[in-house]
Amino acid sequence: MSTETRDIIDLLAGIVPGSSLDAIRARRLQARENAQKSYLSLFEPADFGELAAADRCAVAAFAAGVHGESAVANFYLAKLAKAAGRTELVEALKTEIERGKTTGPYGAFPAGPLSTEDKTGLIYRVAEDRKSVTGEKLAAALEHAHLLVFRPRDASPGDMQALLDAGWSSTAIVVLSQLVAFLSFQVRSVAGLRTLGASLAQSAAVAAKAG
Repeated sequence: MSTETRDIIDLLAGIVPGSSLDAIRARRLQARENAQKSYLSLFEPADFGELAAADRCAVAAFAAGVHGESAVANFYLAKLAKAAGRTELVEALKTEIERGKTTGPYGAFPAGPLSTEDKTGLIYRVAEDRKSVTGEKLAAALEHAHLLVFRPRDASPGDMQALLDAGWSSTAIVVLSQLVAFLSFQVRSVAGLRTLGASLAQSAAVAAKAG
């Protein structure tokens, strides 16, 4: 099965067919199938519409990278290189990923009881000298992705307007938000499965040694 059709979470988590992790995922077949359908609809649709394949891969690589999931980020960077054929864009994204890494969530709640949980943090902006590589439109998408990942409580109509001003349509903005949400789910799933796989391997090793 090719990497384009194989279950993407299995691929990124390194799950081998017939393994214990494969069996565990098979117990929730519908969830597994729905996750794959979401990936295919976002990254291999019949019609990419207003959000080009290269833009989708760039935003996905950035979102995964700032989450700290380098393997997932590299997967989408490779897809970007194939879709765009622009080495300078891939390199610019790698730099912006490092600039955008932080911990969260943070931001400010509306004035009220929850204000005690307000927390300041990085307000990410693409470096001006790299906007000549990314372009204003993609730069706005990366900044919005960072907002959704780390400080969603700060999201406002002004952020939507910034995307519109950069050239994104309302339809494309919806898809962009869906893509970032999917990436957040995907990187957490992959990280969790890797941790579980390591735990299972350690338990098996201990059992083998004891036997």
